[in-house]
Amino acid sequence: MIFAKLSQLSRYAALHPLIPQVLTFLQQTDYRALPAGKHPILGEELFVIVEQVAGRRREAAQLECHRRYIDIQLVLAGVDEMGWRARETCSQPLAEFDTARDIQFFADPPSAWIATPPDTFCLFFPDDAHAPLVSAGKIHKLIFKIAVQPGALSARIAPPA
Repeated sequence: MIFAKLSQLSRYAALHPLIPQVLTFLQQTDYRALPAGKHPILGEELFVIVEQVAGRRREAAQLECHRRYIDIQLVLAGVDEMGWRARETCSQPLAEFDTARDIQFFADPPSAWIATPPDTFCLFFPDDAHAPLVSAGKIHKLIFKIAVQPGALSARIAPPA
């Protein structure tokens, strides 16, 4: 898990070959004006989900994890107090991993909370369970979904030759 200012995102570009595409998107797009919903950047390899929602209390937040995607959760307005726990320490799954939705939820409590103000982000890898959208107010954020293995998703969903 990484917590940093948006202005520092370029420091992490070498971590994954698609992070430079996130930087390009942010430089070339009026991302603060995007409507809520999913917006493709590179098909299923890289896309962004815009959320403008009311926050929830800590007690209502559930830890979640993903296998196919890395999340960059960038807060634009409000404060998202995201919970975190190492995936390997989660012992209370609420259901089996949902492969179609690339998500699993846990009843375990977070071991840490990260108050994420505007223009900061949390980067969650598949081994980071996280509980987002905790706030007393509204949250406007971007969630970049980055394929862990670029090319693997395209190969799996490509039509047969």
